[in-house]
Amino acid sequence: MILCIGDILTPTELEAVVAKLETAEFVDGKATAGWHARLVKRNTQLPQGSPALAVVREIVSAALQRHVLFQMAVRPHIIRPMLISRYDIGMSYGTHVDNALMHDPSMRSDVSMTLFLSDPATYEGGELIIESTQGEAAFKLPAGSAIVYPSSTLHRVEAVTQGVRLAAVTWIQSLVRDPNRREILFDLDTARQTLFEASGKTPAFDLISKSHANLLREWIEF
Repeated sequence: MILCIGDILTPTELEAVVAKLETAEFVDGKATAGWHARLVKRNTQLPQGSPALAVVREIVSAALQRHVLFQMAVRPHIIRPMLISRYDIGMSYGTHVDNALMHDPSMRSDVSMTLFLSDPATYEGGELIIESTQGEAAFKLPAGSAIVYPSSTLHRVEAVTQGVRLAAVTWIQSLVRDPNRREILFDLDTARQTLFEASGKTPAFDLISKSHANLLREWIEF
């Protein structure tokens, strides 16, 4: 499931993050790419130990923890510490697949996330392109919004031709490994909440809640 999620960050949080990044020093992003992705990665990122990185990670982590839609869609077990990337004019990230096994902490990547930090009106290019059996889809979301998608997909970031593209990226090991099962659970959860808002706690709501809970018991992995 590919899902765009608006308003991960509040306007105040977004302003604080961007202010930190405006004066931060960035380094070559190849250091955190796998051996094959390193060949096509042309961007910069905040280095480990950067004071700005620590602040931004804290803000974004708190936002993800409280965001109900993100939690419903992803079912996070482990969220990898954020990388903050910057694309200046001419920078891009060619087609690649994210590493299945990641370290520090050791985890399996099930879901990838890009949180857009730059207003799309301030830069040209820089679209996130995700490939699937239906073809390619391009995403360039408002600042403060995120996209989550299976880490198993081929994807790329198009070259920036004007302005600067800032983004936070991370990877999640989900409690539910299979993306199709995550989507089923998400649909059921959405349906039961919609039913509750319309009619309250009815027998139909109880049955959907029972099925949702029992599927979670069947599919959750720790």
